[in-house]
Amino acid sequence: MKNKLSCVLLIDDDFATNFINKKIVQKANITEHIQVALNGKEAIDYLCNKGKFESQETINPQPQLVFLDINMPVMDGWEFIKSYKNLVSDERKKEIRIIMLTSSFNPADKAKADTIEEIADYRQKTLNVAMLHEVIKKHFPNQSEE
Repeated sequence: MKNKLSCVLLIDDDFATNFINKKIVQKANITEHIQVALNGKEAIDYLCNKGKFESQETINPQPQLVFLDINMPVMDGWEFIKSYKNLVSDERKKEIRIIMLTSSFNPADKAKADTIEEIADYRQKTLNVAMLHEVIKKHFPNQSEE
């Protein structure tokens, strides 16, 4: 990769999925910083430097790429998107690509995701290196090799 992404944010309540996805992102060597959030609320806290992510000294690296699950406790993927819309400036949103990465085969979920401007892509789990490279090539063409 020419220039690495500032951060990749993985939002999923499944520890095994997060472990595997983190390893895949590390193997692809697309970023120095990978952040994991176990639900949408944790992800919002991370983006806002609040809760357990609050720090007076530093601001968390802001993600350019977000992999978002749909079904999670506390705040699911749809609720995250609703909060995200009100939280992040339009200028900042231009730099962030949210990829809904889900095990849902419900066509209604795909149709709903297609109507939400903030969702750049909808993919079926499981993440793999080839899919990750496709996402980078499609959504970050200036950063992919070729």
